[in-house]
Amino acid sequence: MPPAHAPGGKQPPAGPGGKAAALPPPEPALRHRALAALFVALLSLAGLLGFNIEAPRAILVVIYSLLAGATALWLALTAMRRARRSRTARPRGSVAATVIAGVGIGLAGAMLMAFGLFGRQLSDYGRCLSGANTIAGSQTCYSRFSHALDREIGLTGRR
Repeated sequence: MPPAHAPGGKQPPAGPGGKAAALPPPEPALRHRALAALFVALLSLAGLLGFNIEAPRAILVVIYSLLAGATALWLALTAMRRARRSRTARPRGSVAATVIAGVGIGLAGAMLMAFGLFGRQLSDYGRCLSGANTIAGSQTCYSRFSHALDREIGLTGRR
């Protein structure tokens, strides 16, 4: 098997055991940036966990999660890009922050789309649930919500 070559035709310096030498650690500023990205990405998901359809400000929670996820993604990607430019190792936590931020952005985007498409039905469902005091009442709310969605997307043929 031929030896692997680095971009530009140069072979990376060999370390112990014939493997490529490890990159130097990233600068402290990049490590802090990656850690901040991870923290903000986790806050994005925590915002989604605190989501409650019965709350009147539910859409604000989703928007917060979307913005926090976007901020975390930007922080993580710029930390990795700066580490690559300075030829240092990728900051610890930057990949995890990227993945978590991507999940948060995806979930928040899907929820915003649901609010955009079915906002009235979701609002009615939330109001119904806030007044339901029993399990049977909650089931009635769900049944009404399900029928309202069916009518909205045209599954029952009536609108």
